[in-house]
Amino acid sequence: MSEHLNIVDHNQLFRQDKYVRQREGKRAFEAPCSPEEVTSTLEYTKTTEYKDKNFARTAVVVNPAKACQPLGAVMAALGFEKTLPFIHGSQGCTAYFRSHLARHFKEPVPAVSTSMTEDAAVFGGMRNLIDGMENCIALYKPEMIAVCTTCMAEVIGDDLSAFLGNARQEGALPEDMPVPFANTPSFSGSHITGYDAMLRSVLETLYNKSGRTPQPGHELKLNVLLGFEGYTGNFAEMRRILELFGVPYTILGDHSSNFDSGATGEYSYYYGGTPLEDVPKAADAAGTLAIQQHSLRKTLGYIKRTWGQQLSSISTPLGIRATDRLLEEISRLSGIEIPEALKQERARILDAMMDSHAYLHGQRVAMAGDPDMLIGLIGFCLELGMEPVHIVCSNGDRKFEKEAELLLKSSPYGAEATVHCGQDLWHMRSLLFEDPVDLAIGSSHLKFAAKEANIPLLRVGFPIFDRHHLHRYPIIGYQGALNLLTQFVNTILDVMEEQAPDHSFDLVR
Repeated sequence: MSEHLNIVDHNQLFRQDKYVRQREGKRAFEAPCSPEEVTSTLEYTKTTEYKDKNFARTAVVVNPAKACQPLGAVMAALGFEKTLPFIHGSQGCTAYFRSHLARHFKEPVPAVSTSMTEDAAVFGGMRNLIDGMENCIALYKPEMIAVCTTCMAEVIGDDLSAFLGNARQEGALPEDMPVPFANTPSFSGSHITGYDAMLRSVLETLYNKSGRTPQPGHELKLNVLLGFEGYTGNFAEMRRILELFGVPYTILGDHSSNFDSGATGEYSYYYGGTPLEDVPKAADAAGTLAIQQHSLRKTLGYIKRTWGQQLSSISTPLGIRATDRLLEEISRLSGIEIPEALKQERARILDAMMDSHAYLHGQRVAMAGDPDMLIGLIGFCLELGMEPVHIVCSNGDRKFEKEAELLLKSSPYGAEATVHCGQDLWHMRSLLFEDPVDLAIGSSHLKFAAKEANIPLLRVGFPIFDRHHLHRYPIIGYQGALNLLTQFVNTILDVMEEQAPDHSFDLVR
């Protein structure tokens, strides 16, 4: 009979006497402020006076709702078959990118680093890059290596183009191996600009290597770009929609298999991804459809200039109207009518929205996230009769702000909304205390402000660290709208159940 293992969760573990005494000893050693001072300061941070000071700050960022460029570049690289992300920078930065993605997707993330340290910071990282290229080819046998940079390499001015040329001259890098690269300093942009820079470089590198001349419209085929996509389920939903249309397609940058591989007992560095030979052929497609227009600007600009085909770009299609537009654009680019099966799906989600309308109408909402996701969320909330109030977009710009404000003005439910571009989640905290809402929507990083303000958090976006498997469920399309609606209404009902007195603890809602 095996001995029972009593594995204590940290919720209980750190309540044990020895850890309580340890914390008390540490607190005494640090000579902290008194509990009264801590409480009074905390209460002050919830005031309008503090909120005004908070919004006046310019020299510090606190908990921004974004990640850095190289993280996005790693995701873009993993969207292609047998491609190894190669990070020119420190080992610690690479560990951050890998752990960040692994904690969201619950999957291992292959990536290598040039492991730059003090000597490379002084003398340059060329030797690290050349040796790293030779080692990763020998060990991991990639068919393409996608190189991006971190702050260290950018600050000292390392020249990737020259370094890669020297690597080829030394024989560390085969002449015929494609090596797209992107300069992705973490001190500018965000994960979506890093994704865009790497995706553009991949398309350009593979297309130039092929020596082809574009023949747009030569094939009745669509190129589809999902962008920096934290939901593997959205790839499956997009494929399903396109297959219902019966239109041939190529997803340019399909990282879904790398972030959703099965447990077969064997590990591989590479799972799926867009075949490399499909990229040059994409220049002959009838058109390109992008569903994250704000995160794909460089890539779409390259396709327009170089391939000269029809382009359609929209923001993340959440809800009814946005999905209608998605299907209309697929129909326009392909020349195929919208399938009856999708029209029936639309009718079902409309029926579901009416079923839940009484609980969602008038609910005031705060949200934070990436530009395309926020446009989708704003639109869906307005359709449900919910009222967006505080909208924080740390990596948004004036173009996003104008689009969001125009969308909000299109409905009476957007009348109270304010869009805060370039602000962070500490700004959001002040907003939640000054003007409370019924529901917060955003990534796991928003949970701290939401908990302090006693507001339920609906986890949507990237990253989601503290809940499992949400990324496997699509949120785009009509089916995705049903999934989001289910999360919305059941979150509200959970709160009602928690707050219900005995006489209103109802069996039926």
